[in-house]
Amino acid sequence: MAKIKLLSARAIDTLAPGFHSDGGNLYLRVRDTGSRAWVFRYKSAGKAIELGLGPVASRSLAQARELASKMRTALEDGKNPAGLLNRRDSKAKTFEDYAKELIENKRSGWRNAKHAAQWIATLEQYAYPTIGGKLPAGISLADVKAILLPMWATKTETATRLRQRIEAVIDYAAVHEGAHGRYNPARWKANLDQVLPAASKVAKRAHHAAAPYADVPRIMAALRDKDFLSAYCLRFTILTAARAGEARGALWSEIDFAAKTWTIPEHRMKAHNLHRVPLCDEAMQILAKMKEWRLDDAERIFNGARGGLLSDVSVNKTLRSIVQDVTVHGFRSSFRMWGAETTTYPSAVLEAALAHVNPNEVEAAYQRSDLFDKRRELMAAWGSYCGSKGNVVQLVPSHSVA
Repeated sequence: MAKIKLLSARAIDTLAPGFHSDGGNLYLRVRDTGSRAWVFRYKSAGKAIELGLGPVASRSLAQARELASKMRTALEDGKNPAGLLNRRDSKAKTFEDYAKELIENKRSGWRNAKHAAQWIATLEQYAYPTIGGKLPAGISLADVKAILLPMWATKTETATRLRQRIEAVIDYAAVHEGAHGRYNPARWKANLDQVLPAASKVAKRAHHAAAPYADVPRIMAALRDKDFLSAYCLRFTILTAARAGEARGALWSEIDFAAKTWTIPEHRMKAHNLHRVPLCDEAMQILAKMKEWRLDDAERIFNGARGGLLSDVSVNKTLRSIVQDVTVHGFRSSFRMWGAETTTYPSAVLEAALAHVNPNEVEAAYQRSDLFDKRRELMAAWGSYCGSKGNVVQLVPSHSVA
């Protein structure tokens, strides 16, 4: 019979950093920081599983031994010992406690202020009703399946993000409970991928509604009749094939008037890569107009209320006043289809204009140029097309782009 009760009350306060056995699956983990926590460790299907039992400050040696004894009994009875952890004491943190703590700790590092709100909303709606009150170590695969299965096929994108967030919270809890490496029932690889179909197999990708490129000149003509900020911003967005947020957040410091270039820094780009945008004549005319409207050396080109970011609602409202069932983001698709069907510019140039990252790692390793000179011709051609009457013509670069 394996020895138990190997540690003394004095030892748990003096042992050096490391993993110390008390026998009977019970361990004391001492970190370099001095933190001390109990861990129950066992094997299931040949895989080591760790369950954090809480810090020494919250659970005495005697209490840890008592709980470990009950867990060993549960194992002998073929039960999941983690179930015992759901009989929480007042000091133990639940999944919801850890989730809120994680969100607050990560909030300052998230680029988008909406990110925290999205985390909160999805966890409150889907996770908390099932596992919010449970201890992270006691959350089982069955719990995670109960949350994800009903929505996996119908709300696949939301379910995928929810799974990632549940996984992150459980991992966060494990680290803070001194049980790093503990089995995470929300992990995908070699776990949920054996239970659920891949998201790509069940999700029907929803594309942003785009106007046919033949309609873009008509839409642009209608926008030129509107002498207000959101209309100018929308025109600038279309002419630069930029994402809506990039255009609404454009700063005067990003514009080089002499070079007719807009340089968007890494932190404002989706792929975190600096992006240079050649500006066509109409885009430069819009900037000149905005310069006339600039007040008190405002940093933003398209200033919203009280100097803040121009609302996406305002821009969308302007678009809907001209055409229904079309999104601002969809004009990037309009631009891409126009380029593919009416010009001879290579795909690499069109993709670079959209600031898309090449998914082919080998190609990307060799294609390090941003093809700026070719893109300047491309964006000038797009600007001319947007100013036309909508007749589809074959546009050819002024020199070979092979």
